[in-house]
Amino acid sequence: MSARIVAVGELAGGRPTRLTLEIATLAAGLAAASGDRAALVLVGEGASSAAPEVAAHGVDVLVDETGDAAPVALAERLAGPVREAGATWLLLGASEAGRETAGHLVGLADLPILAAAVEVRLEDGAPWVGQAPWGGRLRTESAFTGSGGVIVVRPGSQAPVPAGAPGRILPAPAAPAPTLPRPELLERSAGNASGPSIEEARIVVGAGRGTGGAEGVALVRALADALGGTIGATRAAVDSGWIDYALQIGQTGKQIRPELYLACGVSGAIQHAVGVRTAGTIVAIDRDADAPIGEIADLLAVGDLFAVVPALLERLERRRSS
Repeated sequence: MSARIVAVGELAGGRPTRLTLEIATLAAGLAAASGDRAALVLVGEGASSAAPEVAAHGVDVLVDETGDAAPVALAERLAGPVREAGATWLLLGASEAGRETAGHLVGLADLPILAAAVEVRLEDGAPWVGQAPWGGRLRTESAFTGSGGVIVVRPGSQAPVPAGAPGRILPAPAAPAPTLPRPELLERSAGNASGPSIEEARIVVGAGRGTGGAEGVALVRALADALGGTIGATRAAVDSGWIDYALQIGQTGKQIRPELYLACGVSGAIQHAVGVRTAGTIVAIDRDADAPIGEIADLLAVGDLFAVVPALLERLERRRSS
């Protein structure tokens, strides 16, 4: 593995996740700034068919269709070549699998780590990592003192942009014999969300405390379906049991970057706002004209969501029928 900048990709349903394309774009940009090449490791069923879409973002894609994509297996696969190369920067997305892989790599390859990155740029041949702790109230910048490290990047920190010249598609180096125990999958539980996943959706409609319960959430879900998007939620809505934790947005949930985020009954506390601030357009519906969500919204509709949302649904239905 000759590249100094190595990313780790993920697949969902045989396609690269949006976060994988974001990481690919970031890796390609860092490589261009340093005069190096960037590689992205893609392992698992569907890797071969997904590789061209990833390579279009400017990275070489190292493919293993039949390999083990479990975090511990990916970490073992990368640790040896990284130790041998010495100066390697590893980029992983802050998904559940990405964070677990990063944790294994820190131990196996004896590397430092900077997590929850919202910006990565190159200075003097080494990456500087911007982070936004305390729910985005602070902005910090850190750099590694050595010649290698692991960087875990938050979703939505980088728009996925195809490059002018695609990268190559190459076979991944052979996986080493496993040395660490593999976890046993006992049960797989599917969520009950409709529409695209919250990380991949172009449109996300958020349900907050102001939805008031199951009736309000059902109304928000209907709007999300009508717009061809998916529903998300604040922590208050999740903690109240109205919606699945997998759909929680914010500091303790998902960071998303949809083209449109439509907030319904969402006050806009900083813990939630940090998860949507990179959305292309933010529209909010709230009875309180002074709600914090208004500070980040491009448009704030002041009104009762139980009146506004049905009116929107009626207008959408008329447009479909015309």
